[in-house]
Amino acid sequence: MKISTFKRHMIESLKSLKRNGWMSIAAFSAVTVTLLLVGILLSILMNVNKVASDIENDVQVRVLINRGTTKKQEQKLKENLEDLNYVGKIKFSSKAQELKNVIGSYGKEFKLFGGDDNPLNDVFVVSAKKPEQTVKIAKAAQKMKYVYDAKYGGASAKKLFSIVDNIQKWGIGISLLLLFVAVFLISNTIRITILSRKNEIAIMRLVGATNGFIRWPFILEGAWTGLFGAIIPIVVVNFGYMWLYKVISASLASTGYHLLSPGVFLVQIDSLLIFIGIVIGAIGSGVSMRRFLRI
Repeated sequence: MKISTFKRHMIESLKSLKRNGWMSIAAFSAVTVTLLLVGILLSILMNVNKVASDIENDVQVRVLINRGTTKKQEQKLKENLEDLNYVGKIKFSSKAQELKNVIGSYGKEFKLFGGDDNPLNDVFVVSAKKPEQTVKIAKAAQKMKYVYDAKYGGASAKKLFSIVDNIQKWGIGISLLLLFVAVFLISNTIRITILSRKNEIAIMRLVGATNGFIRWPFILEGAWTGLFGAIIPIVVVNFGYMWLYKVISASLASTGYHLLSPGVFLVQIDSLLIFIGIVIGAIGSGVSMRRFLRI
């Protein structure tokens, strides 16, 4: 396509938006509502995945060492654990430290169990290279010498991994459904615009205009519709996210978990909404041209 022809199509598509005022507003509204929902859903999904990933990475295997195990035997056990391909880091926690943790969590009355009365075990705290390998480490550790037990949260950890997986699947599924709805709404809205210009299109065909020459202004019109329809969602998502980031980050501060930083995250979301708006607008117009006019 020549630059002059493309420029002509751009001008015609903008004129068409202005000429079909109420139809254009209806199309903008369809895109705006859809992209706003998509923007909110993506913001929630990406941050839930971030926090869930942080929580997953905090899931560790606590390998309880048999009482009476010598330092040499403990070292041997550590080496056996390190030999597992999926083990990341190993940290030793003495039974005295374990008691301090219990006292910090449940109260000073547990100080009664200090010294020789301490019923707790020395522990190796093992982190997996990948969260889903936590269960494998626990099962392998339970079979090793000098191990009293290996705990990893059991059903709670499995449930967490399952929840994260479901969030990802449902989030992607709902996003795709919303985008399909957006294409459908834009397609039907622009269809009405096209039908209202049947005579103009018929004249263009009579004077020898090619199918591509007729299609391009409508496709660009759809792209403009998607671009302009993304403006309000971008503003709402940006201001809403910055406000929520301040509120929620303060609540999460003590947990060590964090939401995605607004800077890079909002640039990514804004770019994605603009891209999605342009693409679904162009696709919606293309579908209308092919399905209903059969040019």
